[in-house]
Amino acid sequence: MSNVIALNVPPRRQRLDERAEGLIDLFATQRRLQDDVFWLKENAELLSILECTGTPVCANALAPHHDFYNKLAERLQFFPQYYRFLLSIGLDLEDLGVPGTQMEELCHWVAQQGVVDAELSDLQRAEARRLLARRGVNCAAADAGLDDRLRAFTARHETFALPNKKAAYELTHIVFYLSEYGRRDPGLDAMTLRSLEYVGILAYLEQNIDLLAEVCVALLQAGQQPAPIWIDAVRKSLAGFEIVTEPAGPVADDYHEYLVASWAMRALGFDDIGGAVPYGPAIFKQSVERPSALRGVSAALLGAAQTRNCDWGQMRDYIFDLLDDDAAFVLETTIASTSQFEPFFELFARA
Repeated sequence: MSNVIALNVPPRRQRLDERAEGLIDLFATQRRLQDDVFWLKENAELLSILECTGTPVCANALAPHHDFYNKLAERLQFFPQYYRFLLSIGLDLEDLGVPGTQMEELCHWVAQQGVVDAELSDLQRAEARRLLARRGVNCAAADAGLDDRLRAFTARHETFALPNKKAAYELTHIVFYLSEYGRRDPGLDAMTLRSLEYVGILAYLEQNIDLLAEVCVALLQAGQQPAPIWIDAVRKSLAGFEIVTEPAGPVADDYHEYLVASWAMRALGFDDIGGAVPYGPAIFKQSVERPSALRGVSAALLGAAQTRNCDWGQMRDYIFDLLDDDAAFVLETTIASTSQFEPFFELFARA
């Protein structure tokens, strides 16, 4: 009788198109119920990434969404407050290959009902405009000055030199909408590109890979190449994910970072580093430890009080002396990743 030695073989890494069917089933049927708004959010995000990256999806893979698609008109009429999620899912399903052409009619219905008039945010109006335009429908709520206001917001680079996640994610999403998710040149000016650079610096300092991945995608859509250090961080993040089967229950995990890291890696050509998707309820666990430098640098600057200076050369030794080794390494790597650290610091120091 021979002895069998069990080896701890890591799961085979797969391209996004190899993972697509498993991800669609997981998000559609295994994590949440369809009457949960977070089901709408998760599925809208996944399908959008598959559609905008041109990921091939076989017809059978979309079967879990057929019933939802067939009842979409009824859901939209009863839940018009979720029209952006519902339109996004329906449009992506049609474009990915679900049989049907109802989304043009539903886009016209949304426009005729004036649903977009309820939006207070220019960002949401820009998203609505983009969704309706996918079926050639004009968004009356998107006035002629919308793009000017969006571009004025993105060009104020001072906003993005301070930690403000809401503003940072609005910046990346404005680029997504202006670029039609990478289908056209968004025509960003130099100040907006600097805004993206500053958000990337903050994201790397904090080791917020979710945000850093969005910055990498936005830069690519603007015709820019993200810093190799940032790309490597996102690549390591995706490689470090474990998709772990767990009993169905409340879901709180790192799924969004997993999705946007997958998006960034496919856009950058590093698409074969995602783990296989198991069948059944599963969550996304990040196994890579990522110490942050942002809190330590901020605390050092706040503690400096009247001696705080906006000149990085004068503050460098003081700040490094107050950081632990992990935070100091992250700060060193952040500085090496960009040519804009000193002008960023002038604003970040708030001296």
